[in-house]
Amino acid sequence: MIKKALFALAATVAMSATQAAPDKTECIAPAKPGGGFDLTCKLAQGGLQGGNFIDSPMRVTYMPGGIGAVAYNTVIAQRPDEAGTIVAFSGGSLLNLAIGKFGRYGVNDVKWLGTAGADYGAIIVRADSPFQSLKDLMAALKADPTSVVFGAGGSVGSQDWMKSALVAKAAGVDFKAMRYVAFEGGGEAMTALQGGHVKVYSGDASEVAAHLKGGRVRVLGILSADRLPGELSAIPTAKEQGYDVQWPIIRGFYVGPKVADADYAWWVATFDKMLVSPEFAKLREAQGLFPFDMTGAKLDAYVKERVKHYAELAKEFGMVAQ
Repeated sequence: MIKKALFALAATVAMSATQAAPDKTECIAPAKPGGGFDLTCKLAQGGLQGGNFIDSPMRVTYMPGGIGAVAYNTVIAQRPDEAGTIVAFSGGSLLNLAIGKFGRYGVNDVKWLGTAGADYGAIIVRADSPFQSLKDLMAALKADPTSVVFGAGGSVGSQDWMKSALVAKAAGVDFKAMRYVAFEGGGEAMTALQGGHVKVYSGDASEVAAHLKGGRVRVLGILSADRLPGELSAIPTAKEQGYDVQWPIIRGFYVGPKVADADYAWWVATFDKMLVSPEFAKLREAQGLFPFDMTGAKLDAYVKERVKHYAELAKEFGMVAQ
């Protein structure tokens, strides 16, 4: 068994070493221009071209619909074997995949390729908030769930709502008793927080740095497994404060289910090189993302674990599949 595994690994490495880059490359952003999917494709485009990993410019095309559902179905059904085509996905894509919003196709119907980076949930309050720590917030929630108003840029069932619901759950509060206000986006939610219309904003770590410098907000906890690097390194995670609430917001890519093994191996090996390059690190940091390097089989296992986890949460929180 061990010999077979080693032989397979050696064969994969050999294939990736000898396989040439695709003649034409394309990244499909499953949304309109601008926004997270576009950013994800632009990161791949810049990293691959800047590191001379591809011979010709990568084209970015747009295929909006269903937080990735239209692109997922199109690639599987109509473009399953295109060696040069990668498709962007996000944590929101995986959440919708878990609750059945991607239609008849599931997590096993594509080949998961590699990541571009990640953001993480953050529990944010005004600078003058009486909540000095996550423990203070949890105590207030437990004493009277209606006294704490959460706000974020997403409707009930969205990623931002899930962050709030998980915090309520950690406090021992039924999520149905949680007060939550949905806004059009993170900017609107941050404005509402600073105006005192909500008490807590369940946002993202990447968007708070500028506000922290202005002294307008505080972050009670980051929803990551470990502390983040750089300017946010002094902010404790929820986990280290005794509440194992984590919400990674990953950004990555997959390829069609019938892409040849040799082509897939080339992509994996190329992403392995790109992700550790200093040039890509600068591109990622400029876009407000944090390191999250995962490719091939490791990413495949991670995505499947996430989808399973999201499906369990969806069932627990009464989110019905469409």
